[in-house]
Amino acid sequence: MPLTTIGFDADDTLWHSENHFMLTTERFCELLGPWCDASHQERIESELIEIERRNLKLLGYGAKAFTLSMVETAIEVSDGQIPASAIKEILMWGHDLLKHPVQLLDGVADTLEVLADSFRLLLITKGDLLHQESKIAQSGIAQKFSGIEILSNKTPGSYLRVLDQHSVQSAEFLMVGNSVRSDVLPVLEIGARAVHVPYHLTWALEEDDSDDVAVAEFQTLSDIAELPKLISSLDL
Repeated sequence: MPLTTIGFDADDTLWHSENHFMLTTERFCELLGPWCDASHQERIESELIEIERRNLKLLGYGAKAFTLSMVETAIEVSDGQIPASAIKEILMWGHDLLKHPVQLLDGVADTLEVLADSFRLLLITKGDLLHQESKIAQSGIAQKFSGIEILSNKTPGSYLRVLDQHSVQSAEFLMVGNSVRSDVLPVLEIGARAVHVPYHLTWALEEDDSDDVAVAEFQTLSDIAELPKLISSLDL
């Protein structure tokens, strides 16, 4: 069946995101330095990741969940000694993440322009609804997509629901994203195709070193600008 529809992830596929979280994490580790030894950064980062993992089912993804996890981590690492002024600073960092302007990755606008002439494009992202809606509106590229879906998580079932809603069969769908865990493996599981375009930073909870990655068949590109050429070369 010929390819008719291409899905795109948003954060770290179309615009920068993880770098802002990484910078905030560095500031967070410095803030908690007084309650840790010389190797405090690794310990704090590890504690934060575990608390984020623990909170996923309750808080989901995004800047708000990250901020609440930082507050919880600060309380645990400091044994409850963290002052209100430091908690306030953490909350302000969360506000900054929510208000940070959207910066498209190089090549995104031109790539969408080319592909929109031949394929239906869907934006399929996950995270906090209000924040994602705000970023999509700021991006200036929303009009390139015939459908926009903001999911709480990316699973085979959620992809199938999106495709069903848009009357797209798995065999005619290809997903493009920076996360093997979220944008590649669940898409391959439903019989669709996927292209991995790695970002230079990867959130620990999006890393996937399972055996599934070693045997999965998908294309990897170093730059999203290479996508039109790759698609034109595929056996469609």
